[in-house]
Amino acid sequence: MELDERKRKILQAIIKTYLETGEPVGSRTISKMEGLNLSSATIRNEMADLEEMGYILQPHTSAGRIPSDAGYRLYVDQMMAEKALEREEHALTVKDEEHEKLLAKVDRLETLLQQVAKVLAYNTNYATMVTGPDYKNTNVKFVQLSQVDDEQLLAVIVVGSNVIKNKMIDVEERIPNEELLKLNVLLNTFLTGVSVKEIDLELVQTMKQQAGVYADILEHIFDGIIDAVRSATETEVYTSGATNILKYPELGDINRAGELLEVLEEKKALNHLIADENEDGTTNQYGIQVYIGDETPVETLNDCSIVTATYELEEGVRGKIGIIGPKRMDYDKVVTTLRNLTDELDTIFKNKKT
Repeated sequence: MELDERKRKILQAIIKTYLETGEPVGSRTISKMEGLNLSSATIRNEMADLEEMGYILQPHTSAGRIPSDAGYRLYVDQMMAEKALEREEHALTVKDEEHEKLLAKVDRLETLLQQVAKVLAYNTNYATMVTGPDYKNTNVKFVQLSQVDDEQLLAVIVVGSNVIKNKMIDVEERIPNEELLKLNVLLNTFLTGVSVKEIDLELVQTMKQQAGVYADILEHIFDGIIDAVRSATETEVYTSGATNILKYPELGDINRAGELLEVLEEKKALNHLIADENEDGTTNQYGIQVYIGDETPVETLNDCSIVTATYELEEGVRGKIGIIGPKRMDYDKVVTTLRNLTDELDTIFKNKKT
């Protein structure tokens, strides 16, 4: 059974109506829509076919139908394709004034990303998440050891786009200045330009051999540096609008809502949405990815839809912006909002570099 043009129009009408009302859609409602010119009987037959094909469902004993995950997926894929064509034909000229007002003069990245989460939650009425940039693919730029006192060293580590981390390191005795200089040369010779992912046991052993009598001290120093680098590369997740989830009856069951709120507050489970290597959902050429129902990599969110976009702080340093809502979310508005916002962030980051 093929999804011909008439079935496609009826399915689209069901989905759009359900997105607006949240109520099962009957044939009588569809028959009143302009442009279809079909009887209720014909629409019922087509709806029966769509149900058999798995695009719509009949909840409980209701006479109406609601979209299935497959129906949403078909709708989203078509909408994304249309937006890609629209993007190619027309330059983006309109931006959300609220975005510009709240984001224009934010200097600190952390504050900016927190504002992004709040703006999205306010403008969409859904829950939102924004991750800090992922520096795991960036390189160590510089390491500097300095003697603080007889029992402590200060390690200053610069990673990626001048992200600076300090680490206090305990030592058993003061290291002579000339030996400390040698350790600094050794550390920078081996680590400068090395990707964080490339720092492994083999590299540590090679450096220890080069350190000679200071091998044990170097191991302590290296442990401290690794801790600092890990701290620099841990991805922060900012969330907002968690209680917006409670506004949607299908997600408002007390137990279900409690689980959703816990995921959004704890944030750890959201790390599954961060990895670039995740290939679930559908991604368009502008970095928008849509997860529907069981496609979501977070099991607790399988009753939801999640739309994510990628922003780029600099080459190889990226973060994710996500909107979490019911499966009947306004995909058109969400995708447009994310696309406009990532454009604006790209502009902000580009201007900060020049």
